[in-house]
Amino acid sequence: MNFLSHYYFERNNPDYYMVLGVVLPDLVKNAHKDWNLNPQKEPDLFNGSEAHRSLLKGWRKHLEADKIFHSSAFFTEQTALLKQHILPVLSTGPVKPFFLAHIGLELVLDHLLSITALVNMDTFYQQLAAANTPELDSFLLLAGIPDLPKFKHFLSEFIKSRYLLSYQKPENISYALNRICMRLWANPLTENQLTALTAATILFKEELANSYRDIFTDMEAQLSMKTF
Repeated sequence: MNFLSHYYFERNNPDYYMVLGVVLPDLVKNAHKDWNLNPQKEPDLFNGSEAHRSLLKGWRKHLEADKIFHSSAFFTEQTALLKQHILPVLSTGPVKPFFLAHIGLELVLDHLLSITALVNMDTFYQQLAAANTPELDSFLLLAGIPDLPKFKHFLSEFIKSRYLLSYQKPENISYALNRICMRLWANPLTENQLTALTAATILFKEELANSYRDIFTDMEAQLSMKTF
């Protein structure tokens, strides 16, 4: 799941440290793809403050949400459908269809959330900014962040740019997918492929629009039964 999909489950939560916590694993990975933090494995390190406990609670909820999502019938079925849409686009080039379908589904879900009133993106960014404090710094240092200044710069730019607003335009989903693919392949998609990918993504999004809320409803019920 991507940023807005994780935020959906905290959309009414006033605890901005927990809100940041549920997207923090993805923020860390986006800041540097080789950073692997596992604060959930040493929970006793984070009992020093309420902020640390909230950040860890959010982090754990992120991991559980991803686990539920990736093991769901929805994920299996929809990635298979999106894969069929994009197979003609990937007849040439290095990009693997399943990889693109996996990431593409997650970005399409964020797109659908971004164009509805299901999440308030202004509130999301306000909460991230409110949680960007020395408490976050100390949490990350305890978690073993390799380069705190680098991460803090990334987070500040992420908040300032309000990047997720770009997901409201389908062509930006293709752009984001291409950027993600660039982490693995030197020249993943041509301009013609990007245009075709946008068309395929729009068609898939229209098919998904009437039923995508079901996965959030199902997951919310499952997550409500968990303790983090």
